[in-house]
Amino acid sequence: MNQTVNKPDSLSAMLEAKAWLRERVIGQEKLIDRLIISLITGGHLLVEGAPGLAKTRAIKELSTLIQGDFHRIQFTPDLLPSDVTGTEVYRPEDGTFVFQKGPIFHNLVLADEINRAPAKVQSALLEAMGENQVSFGRKTFELPKLFFVMATQNPIEQEGTYPLPEAQLDRFIMQVLVDYPDHQNESDILKLVREENISSPSSAPLTISQDQLLNARKELLSLHMEESIEKYIVGLIMATREPSGPASEWIEYGSSPRGTISLDQCARSIAWLSDRDFVTPDDVQNIIHDVMRHRLILTFEAESQGITVSQVIDEIVRTVPVP
Repeated sequence: MNQTVNKPDSLSAMLEAKAWLRERVIGQEKLIDRLIISLITGGHLLVEGAPGLAKTRAIKELSTLIQGDFHRIQFTPDLLPSDVTGTEVYRPEDGTFVFQKGPIFHNLVLADEINRAPAKVQSALLEAMGENQVSFGRKTFELPKLFFVMATQNPIEQEGTYPLPEAQLDRFIMQVLVDYPDHQNESDILKLVREENISSPSSAPLTISQDQLLNARKELLSLHMEESIEKYIVGLIMATREPSGPASEWIEYGSSPRGTISLDQCARSIAWLSDRDFVTPDDVQNIIHDVMRHRLILTFEAESQGITVSQVIDEIVRTVPVP
């Protein structure tokens, strides 16, 4: 199968949005691609990088394109779970308590420096991200259909931080590492900031409706995937649980079934954004590092030898036959 499909409205809108974002967030093409993929798959994104690398800017610019609301939560050591989910407020006029929804009840949520908050606050996101709902007392409150969390971590400062537990890391469809821009991009950033200070920034060229995003998620499922590609995805996941060769000494715990589902969805997204109606092994290999990076726990031997998760994933990809 080598024919392409006609671009539906949702695809055209997402491609136009991606092109515009690349003009507004310079030097972070990979972050933009992963943001778009997470959004159309309905997953959540964990971004790790040093301060000042446009992590916050990327999702803020994306929020101007989406027909929905955006809220930023700055995670700090003194944050309480109710500061995220909401709390009951007393109404003296009728003597009742009413639940006042917290910032999690928005379409796009930025959880900034998520590892700076204690475990109780981090766990408040678990149900929201996994079940699209928040429980308070005996009541359950549904979150919006379009609900996307992008969480950030600063890898430089580890003092006063609380590492995310594996159960919560698994809730993120991908973990993306962002790095410094190159020489040319750094010059382009200077020009862009100078232009923004002189004149008002250009407005977004389009607004993507929630219906378009929800339709995109349905279209992903209609893409053709050969049985051999499905077996390839499963084979890659199983190779993390039953590793052979050097990887057998490097992996303590492999990926959960969420990794299989996420790899399937993200590979489909890459094919869809490439205007193809079928998935290839290259699509799987293109995204596997970001899907698997936070799902593998390495052994002490691997860490003592300086083996990185990326090296382990490379070894897994090398050993599993490509269809």
